Order: sequence, then structure tokens, then C-alpha cells
Amino acid sequence: MTVTWEELGWERLAPGVGRCRLPGWDCTVGLVLGAGTALVVDAGSSPAEGERLRTWAQQLAGHGVTHLALTHPHFDHVFGTAAFAGVRTYAAVGTDAVFAYEREELRRDAVRHGLPEADAAAAVAALAAPRHLVSGEWTLDLGDGRQVLLANVGPGHTAHDLAVLVPGSVSGTREIVFCGDLVEESGEPQAGPDAVPSRWPDALDRLLALGGEDALYVPGHGAVVDAVFVRRQRDELAARFGVS
Repeated sequence: MTVTWEELGWERLAPGVGRCRLPGWDCTVGLVLGAGTALVVDAGSSPAEGERLRTWAQQLAGHGVTHLALTHPHFDHVFGTAAFAGVRTYAAVGTDAVFAYEREELRRDAVRHGLPEADAAAAVAALAAPRHLVSGEWTLDLGDGRQVLLANVGPGHTAHDLAVLVPGSVSGTREIVFCGDLVEESGEPQAGPDAVPSRWPDALDRLLALGGEDALYVPGHGAVVDAVFVRRQRDELAARFGVS
């Protein structure tokens, strides 16, 4: 039986493109559909949440998930990765080193933010490094004329920030940029110990160059925003961290 985006609690942004705000940490995940392909953007905060996301994506696509893009290596965006075994997984270069050598820091951060210890331990034990690492830009051909650009726009929120650009179409569909936590709408952008504040405004400049003035910008937390919001947040971060 065919289900709609709305029935599953997803927000449809364009034909074949949508996003869902997950409970708990209000983390956004995205979905981009092609011809027999399905790209999920971020994996949720636990293996169980990742399983739900994969099931929802498959229901909306009518077939299996083929690609996964991780916007940055924080637990609420990557701890569901184990549920996507067998899927081609992409992340900014350096994410593999975080998964290999900073597992204990990821586990502690998740527990500190309220993830049950058993869930955090299970997620870390099953965490597999992404095989496809993006150092500049990487174009994914999803078929049916749909190409998606993965861009390593960081550092900023972390040292390994990846943006996902879904180009617009000649029929008038706007560009859509999945920003990860480089942009946050539901609260002040969070700068943890792995942030690179001096480079964050530059990362937002790159996001704006990717999407342009008319794009929809999908933050890691909160409502979809426009270029005016992103530029204002860029200037606020520059003032906050004393950079130009």
C-alpha cells in the first residue's frame, strides 16, 4: 500500500524530496528519491531510530535505500548508521578517523545528552566507518535526471561538515540544501569542543554560494529557512567568535 510523506510525519519539500524532524533532539533527516535509488541524509540517534528511518524511507521510495550521507559525526546524526548496512555511505573526509578513534567521546557525549547508556554502547559497538569520503565535491547520479551534490564545506560546527545540495529544476523547483548543524533554527548554533569557530562563517558563505538566494536551507535542527536567515546567522556567529 502506498503511503504519503504526510502520513509518516515527513515534510515534502519538492517532488521526491522531503525531511523529518525526529523526537528527542529535534534532529532533521532528509530523503531524496531517484530512479530505483533513495538517498537518506543522516541516520538518527540510535540503531532503533535508524531502523525506523530506513523503514520509512523504503515505504516512501517503494524500494530499498541505496545511499546515506552523514552531515557530521555527532551522535544524534550518526548513531543510527548500523541500520543502513549494505548502503553506500558518504561523509566528509576525517569522519572515518572520528569513528575509529573517538568512539568513547561519542558515547559519553550521547549519554550526557540523555541517550540511555545501553543504546549508546550498542550504537558505538556497531558504528562502521563510511567508505566514501568527500574531500571537495562529489556528484551522485540518482537516475531519472536527478543529480545530488555532496560538498565538504567545513570545518565549522565540526571539523568534518558535509552539505547536500539538491538542484532545482527547469519547472521552477527551488534548490534545497541540507546543512547539518552548520545552521540551526530551533536554538542558537551549538559550538562544542570539536567546533572550529574561526572557520564557521566561511562554511556558511560556502553554503550560500551552493544554494543561492532562492534556495530552501534545511537546518540540522528546526524549521526550513531561507538565505536571509543563513546570512544573519553567519554574521551572528562571526560576531560571537570575533571573526570577520
